[in-house]
Amino acid sequence: MQLKHGIYNIYKPAGPTSHDMVDRVRKLSGIKRVGHAGTLDPFAEGVLIVAVGREYTKQLGKFLKQDKTYRAVIHLGAESDTGDPTGNIIEVQPQLKPALKEVREILKQFKGEIEQIPPAFSAIKIKGRKAYELARKGIRLDLKPRKVRIYTIKILKYRWPYLEIETRVSSGTYIRSLAKDIGQALKTGGYLKKLIRTKIRRFNIEKSLEL
Repeated sequence: MQLKHGIYNIYKPAGPTSHDMVDRVRKLSGIKRVGHAGTLDPFAEGVLIVAVGREYTKQLGKFLKQDKTYRAVIHLGAESDTGDPTGNIIEVQPQLKPALKEVREILKQFKGEIEQIPPAFSAIKIKGRKAYELARKGIRLDLKPRKVRIYTIKILKYRWPYLEIETRVSSGTYIRSLAKDIGQALKTGGYLKKLIRTKIRRFNIEKSLEL
């Protein structure tokens, strides 16, 4: 496969980091100037916009602010210190397993502009250092809530303990935080078990390029 200068809709599988994918594109293209817009965690998969060549990496900023669409599986009845399957998982014994009707009502609370606290294990900078670097050292972080927008959120499947949703969100929204907050609202606990980014602007997963 030969990649030339341009902007590509790359499919990132679960496992490699977003930076790993950039390295692969760099090797395939033979071009050093390669970058991406919108990091996907290693466990996540889906659309990763990658630019090859100086002319195109300069355009990445406009994609960072675009709305994004995700499919997510939330594991209810359990919590994770990282908010995802890579962390320490703690089982929770909820008094009641919520019915589908209750889940639908709870999800309505998250539609529109909401305040969200970013995960401690994230790349947000705190005094020049990434939050996850501090969190891994056991340092307690006081991350401030910030406003994000959930344009749509709908249930694709619900079978306890798994809740699968599809959501379109504004830039800067953490689906890990959304999963945790939904779990808290349901009084069951919850963490993000699986994440697929299906769309950024005109780029969708059906037309993404597998390396």
